[in-house]
Amino acid sequence: MSKYCCTFIFFLLSNICFAQKQNAIWCFGDSAKIVFDTTGNVSLLTSSIVSRGTATSIADSTGKLLFYTNTRAGQPSSYTGLVWNANDSLMENGDSIAGRGWYKQYVVVPAPNLKDIYYLVSAPVTSPDGLYYSIIDMSQDSGRGAVIQKNVQLQGANFWANDGIAAIKHGNGRDWWVLVRDWQNHNNKFYYYAVTPTGITLDHVQYIGDTVQSSLYHIEPSDDGEKVACITNKGLISVYDFDRCGGWLLNEISIEHETTNSNFLPWYWDCELSPNKHYLYISEPYSSFDTTNYLLRFDLQAANIPASRDTLYAGEHSAVAGLIELAPDGKIYWACAYNPPNTFFYPYPDSTHNYITDNLSVINYPDSSFCDFQPFSFYLGGKRTYYGLPNNPNYGLGRFLGSVCDTLQWTNLTPALSKGEGVMQITYISAWEKLFINASGLKGKNVTVSIYDGRGSLKFKVISLKSNAGYFTLDVDCAGWSDGLYVVQLQTDKERLSKKFVKE
Repeated sequence: MSKYCCTFIFFLLSNICFAQKQNAIWCFGDSAKIVFDTTGNVSLLTSSIVSRGTATSIADSTGKLLFYTNTRAGQPSSYTGLVWNANDSLMENGDSIAGRGWYKQYVVVPAPNLKDIYYLVSAPVTSPDGLYYSIIDMSQDSGRGAVIQKNVQLQGANFWANDGIAAIKHGNGRDWWVLVRDWQNHNNKFYYYAVTPTGITLDHVQYIGDTVQSSLYHIEPSDDGEKVACITNKGLISVYDFDRCGGWLLNEISIEHETTNSNFLPWYWDCELSPNKHYLYISEPYSSFDTTNYLLRFDLQAANIPASRDTLYAGEHSAVAGLIELAPDGKIYWACAYNPPNTFFYPYPDSTHNYITDNLSVINYPDSSFCDFQPFSFYLGGKRTYYGLPNNPNYGLGRFLGSVCDTLQWTNLTPALSKGEGVMQITYISAWEKLFINASGLKGKNVTVSIYDGRGSLKFKVISLKSNAGYFTLDVDCAGWSDGLYVVQLQTDKERLSKKFVKE
C-alpha cells in the first residue's frame, strides 16, 4: 500500500472519529467502557453498568462523557432504568426510568437549540405501559446533570412498543425523528415522533411492510440516515430508503419474511448496515432446532439479495449472538453473551472470565468484500460483555444537502409576501394519485410549475403556462411516484410561491 493511500485512510478514519465525538464513549455489559479517540485508538475504562441488554451513552462535542443509561434485567417492575453521570455515579433523580430488561428500548436525543437539555425516550417492552420520555439537564448538580422530568407519557396505557427504538437526524440538521413500532395485533404500524425546539410530538403514523408478530423488531439506520434495515426474531429482514425531511420509509427491499413455523425460527437478533450501505450484517443466536450461533452478511447490490447470504461465523452454543453496532472507528463490533448449556448466566459469577465474556468480535473492514471478521478479538480490559451494546444514533449527522429541508437551499425559496399578493393552495388526493394546484392574486402572467422530491431532485416541470386575470389551476398525475415529501414551486415573472405535500 502506498504512503498516499495510508495517509488518505488515516485522514478518513480521523474524520470519522471527529464527527462521532458524541458517540465516542461506549458503556455496556458488566462495567465495560470503551473510549474511541480521534486517531482511531481506544482506551478501556470502567463503568457502573451491569446490564445484559439496553444501554445508551452520549458525550459532548469534544468527546467528554456526559451520561449513560441502562436497564436492570430480571426485575418485575416496568421502571428499571438508571441514568449514570460522568463520575459513574447514579445521576440525581436518575432511578426508576421506564424500561425493562430488553435490548434497544432506549435512545437519547439532544434537544434542538436547547443547551444542556437531552431527551431519553424509553419503553417498557412486553408490557402495555406506553412510551415515555425523560428530560436530563446537564447544567444541574454542578454540571453532573439531573433528571428534571421523568417518565412523561408519549403514548398511554395499552400501547405496546416493540423492542427497537431508533433516532435519525432530520434533514434540516437540527431536529430529530424517533421511530417506534407498535407490535400489538400483528400490524405494520410505525410511529414517527418529531423532536424540535418546541418538544417531542407524534408527527405521523405510517403503515408499511409486512405485518409481524415479534415483540423484538430492531430498526437500524445507516450512518448517513438514508437507509433503514429492520429485522425480527421470527425471520423478517427488510431494507428501506429513509426520507430524512418528511420522516418516511420508502422503497422496501424485502429479503426474508417471518416464518409461522415456531419450530424453525431463524431468531435474528440484530442488524447493521456497512457505512457505504453495500452490506447488511445480521446476528443470529441459537434456536430450538439449531444450537449454532451465526454472523451473516447480505450484499445489497447483488442481483439476487437473498441468494447473496454469506455466513461469516458459525460458532458454539455457549457464545450467544447479541447486538452488532458500527463504532466511531469505522469498524463493526459484535457482542456475544456466555451461556453454557442448560444455564442462564446472568449475572455472571465473579469467577467467570473466558474468551467469550471478556471480548467483543470485530468486523475490521465492513465496506469491503474482504471484511476481515475477527471473532473474540477485542479485549475489554478485564470487563465483560453480555448481549447489549449502546443504541446510539449518529449524533454528528448534518443537513441533507440539496434536499427540500436543507435550510441553506430552501430558506429563501419563498420570498415574504405582502398583503394582497398571490397565494397558492394545493390538494393531494391519494385515492386518485392526483395533485390539484390553485393560485390566485398572481401579478405575473407566465407561469412555471416545478415539483421536487424530498432529495431535491426535479420530479415534474411545466413552463410557459398562462394565468387568467391572476388565477391559475393545474392538475398533476402523481401515479408511480414514491411515497414521501414533495415541494411544489410556482414561479412567474413577478413572484415565487411554494408549498409542501406528502404522498402516501
